[in-house]
Amino acid sequence: MPHTDGTVAVRARGVVKTYGSTRALAGVDLDIPTGQVLGLLGPNGAGKTTMVRILTTLLRPDAGEAMVAGHDVLTEPDAVRQNIGLSGQYAAVDENLTGAENLYLIGRLYGLSKRRAKERARELLDRFALTDAADRSAKGYSGGMRRRLDLAGALVAEPRVVVLDEPTTGLDPRGRLGMWEVIEQLVATGATVLLTTQYLEEADRLADTIVVIDRGQVIARGTADELKGRIGGERLELVVGEDTDVEPVVRVLKEVGTSEPVLDEHTRSVSVFVDTGASALVEALRKLDSRDVALADVALHRPTLDDVFLSLTGRATEEDPTP
Repeated sequence: MPHTDGTVAVRARGVVKTYGSTRALAGVDLDIPTGQVLGLLGPNGAGKTTMVRILTTLLRPDAGEAMVAGHDVLTEPDAVRQNIGLSGQYAAVDENLTGAENLYLIGRLYGLSKRRAKERARELLDRFALTDAADRSAKGYSGGMRRRLDLAGALVAEPRVVVLDEPTTGLDPRGRLGMWEVIEQLVATGATVLLTTQYLEEADRLADTIVVIDRGQVIARGTADELKGRIGGERLELVVGEDTDVEPVVRVLKEVGTSEPVLDEHTRSVSVFVDTGASALVEALRKLDSRDVALADVALHRPTLDDVFLSLTGRATEEDPTP
């Protein structure tokens, strides 16, 4: 359970940021209660990193306001920086320093004494299972080890708010799972976390609340279960054996479904949301059998966050958002 005391650690209202003719953020509102995780979800280019840069004082908004740990990002940037830790999309470690030296350097930059900086470095190396590699050059670290070291660096000053911008990008499945466990341990200590991600299963597992952003606008917010509940029903997916059978499958699914059928031409799969589950499946199979359509596979899925995003935007998270 999250360690929340009822206060709000991060609040943003009407945040706007424009680059030339492109509006990266178009009036975004966010609230993160103290001790909770907010998952900011969206495809590449949706505006997630722009929002992170504004909340961490790396970028000034064109309009709107934002408060982090009780401080205004525009009028009190130094106070905001003293209360946050940031781990970006790419591990910001000095490859020529050892793991211990990286963390010691960060501690000294934050104003810790030499003794405290060394103590804090050792504490974090132990916490992130890097003690055995503490005195090795970071250039020899694996990708997962670098990500853990980078996150450790974000925690040196024991920040009230931790911002993780796509922390598992580029990691293999094992490394991603390990990072999830580290983040869960962080939250268990009472940290407030803003987590940006394009991995829906990541938000499903880690976030107390999810905000879906697309083309600079918030298009949905709620818990994972609440967002899944917006769809209702299930997703029926049929894989076609021959290209010539794609068109009749699309027509039939349009008849039995509650949404427009979505075709993946690469896999020849067609999917649609249905309210009646097994009944819709039986009806679709009956109609296709009468038309001598051969299927390679049939599946009926419970709603996932992928389905939520697909339903909201008409495309998957990994697709480029530009037209």
